[in-house]
Amino acid sequence: MSVLELRSVSRRYGQGASEVSALSDVSMRVEAGELVAVMGPSGSGKSTLLTIAGTLEEASAGEVLIDGVAVSALSGDDRAALRRHRIGYVFQDFNLLSGLTAVENVALPMELDGEARSKARAAAMAVLARLGLSEFADRFPDELSGGERQRTAIARAVVGQRRLLLADEPTGALDSVNGDSVLRLLRQACRDGVAGVLVTHDARLASQTDRIIYLRDGYVVDESSARPGPESLLVNEPPR
Repeated sequence: MSVLELRSVSRRYGQGASEVSALSDVSMRVEAGELVAVMGPSGSGKSTLLTIAGTLEEASAGEVLIDGVAVSALSGDDRAALRRHRIGYVFQDFNLLSGLTAVENVALPMELDGEARSKARAAAMAVLARLGLSEFADRFPDELSGGERQRTAIARAVVGQRRLLLADEPTGALDSVNGDSVLRLLRQACRDGVAGVLVTHDARLASQTDRIIYLRDGYVVDESSARPGPESLLVNEPPR
């Protein structure tokens, strides 16, 4: 069973002559352990796809399933619980809370979901350690470098029992070294059993994912398996 499945999903805004189609009849599946890149020019529907996959907005037509459960069948409260428990988001601008330390930012989703502070902090510290951030746990976001902030955002996205990781241009504000580091972390999360969807304009990074889906004007126009090139050595994996 796929972690994420979109079945003929469309998204339209406005009505009548002013109606605009952001997505049209998009279908895709993402399995546990798989990292899928979504590419396309600006305005092709990439970010809309992520917000619908993450239950942040509803499709105008079609169906979204997460772990086999149809999102349309869930109440508003159940969707919110699904986002807290199962879905992690990574954004280009990090979205860290400036008044909280790195470990507090990572632990916050678990605490908001009713987890005891001590247990949430322990889980957050474990994830930060996996990402090489233990020594920065008590620093505030403005005391971290761009790469450290992005790794903290990834830690927050995967802490707990997350099943789906959605990343919207997570390397856009980073240099190539930190961008490659972020990709390695996303792939590590997928190796741990998470299903990942990465929106990117960077063809070099996309080439290191498992599949690439191409959007244009809201339609899926192509899909391919990524072909490892010399840069695949950056993720320390043998060519498939």
